[in-house]
Amino acid sequence: MTEADVLVFFEHQLDPDANRMAAFVAADPTDRAAFLVKWARILADDSIVTKTVEFDGRVVGHISRFTQFGEPEVTYWIDREYWGLGLATAALTQFLKLDRTRPLYARAAVDNLGSLRVLDKCGFVAVGEDVGYAEGRGEDVEEFILRLDA
Repeated sequence: MTEADVLVFFEHQLDPDANRMAAFVAADPTDRAAFLVKWARILADDSIVTKTVEFDGRVVGHISRFTQFGEPEVTYWIDREYWGLGLATAALTQFLKLDRTRPLYARAAVDNLGSLRVLDKCGFVAVGEDVGYAEGRGEDVEEFILRLDA
């Protein structure tokens, strides 16, 4: 991952439809300075594993493993222009081969059917539910908690 990749990620996350679907996003996705500070912190943290997702030579997203609520969790973002092409599934499949951390958790809004389908294809199973305030929707949103075991 490069600094240039991060600048592309910023452009991706400006999409209001993608923010709504992801739900749990930055309070102000247009705040470039805050976005760059967040990514500088991510890239400087050796406990976070993060990779750029590319397709046809273009940066189309990212995938990361980090710790949340004391558990290892995976997250990913694919530019909406590339949704429906299987890129999230392919990226997560490759990432899971590189990062063997298990159990591994993921979270997705209950109505984010695309992300839930990706996680299911990669072997994650629902183990719980939660509700939290989602900046991308300006309201509390229900989410599934999923886990991938060994």
